[in-house]
Amino acid sequence: MTKARLVFRRRLAYPDGAVREMVIWQLSGADPERPQGLKYRLYYGSAEGKCIVRYDNERGKGDHRHIHGKEMPYLFRDARAMLADFQRDVDRARRKS
Repeated sequence: MTKARLVFRRRLAYPDGAVREMVIWQLSGADPERPQGLKYRLYYGSAEGKCIVRYDNERGKGDHRHIHGKEMPYLFRDARAMLADFQRDVDRARRKS
């Protein structure tokens, strides 16, 4: 099992009760499933706990995102770009609600 070190964690509760949580771990090394050497989970959900946007790199699935229940691959470039892409998807979802 690969040891991971927490390198980034941010949580925000919006006034309407929705929650955004972003967590990134640095792994002890890269591997074929996580060539960037990171494990991450970026989540945005409603006040009722429904997942609206999520980015993660679960083993067996690689980098991918979920938006309104639809799962699709995600092209990971770097952590900064991923956080920006995630926030853009959260902003779009919030405008639609």
